[in-house]
Amino acid sequence: MIKNIPNIKHTESGNFFLLAGPCAIEGEEIAMQIAERIVEITNKLEIPFVFKGSYRKANRSRLDSFSGIGDEKALKILKKVSDTFGVPTVTDIHSAEEAAMAAQYVDILQIPAFLCRQTDLLVAAAKTGKVVNIKKGQFLSAESMKFAVNKVRESGNDQVVLTDRGNMFGYQDMIVDYRGIPTMQENNCPVVLDITHSLQQPNQTSGVTGGRPDLIETVAKAGIAVGADGIFIETHPDPANAKSDGANMLHLDHLEDLLTKLVAIRKVVNNF
Repeated sequence: MIKNIPNIKHTESGNFFLLAGPCAIEGEEIAMQIAERIVEITNKLEIPFVFKGSYRKANRSRLDSFSGIGDEKALKILKKVSDTFGVPTVTDIHSAEEAAMAAQYVDILQIPAFLCRQTDLLVAAAKTGKVVNIKKGQFLSAESMKFAVNKVRESGNDQVVLTDRGNMFGYQDMIVDYRGIPTMQENNCPVVLDITHSLQQPNQTSGVTGGRPDLIETVAKAGIAVGADGIFIETHPDPANAKSDGANMLHLDHLEDLLTKLVAIRKVVNNF
């Protein structure tokens, strides 16, 4: 199914595929800068790449948190990234009404983890005919994601990806249960491990989500070792000043080294 995504490259390399980019579309210049660098790295390492960026952040902790630069403006930037670099793009949608609008600009529609049980949202995404990436809720078991998959398939769309972004571990921490990757693969769809969101530390008293970016490499290596089909990484050239989720992002300067290590692990896994 991944081979059917428009503009996807390096699908014969045997590598995992990568969804990567900033958390939110902050502006054209920085989006293009990030995309250009990731394209350079993924072409060098022959990794199938999808550029990600949220055109709107609808689930911030506080009302004064950054939520976007305007829907149409951000979506047009995603389209420009795709047209300029010849790569597919993915963004998340938050209501059924947004599905058709976003589908005009991107190749993959992403369902946020908090909303993965919303039937009208899943059906609307399915009916666009786009690939639908459903993030597993932090509160759901891997087994229960078959119901979300079925909602999309029973709406006439078989192009489904599942993404694990960790499980709540108490009120202010996340943990990855790697058993969930093969469990969700039993639905006959690719499974992605969202590295950076799995390292969030939510519900902080400041109203700003924390994170453990020092563990990105550890979680990513384990994900590839257990057979994840793809990985999801939010990256930025200046995480400390990113407008969303900077606390758990990977610095863009560290991306090539990490992916090089993951490609080496993938080669070993492919031999078994």
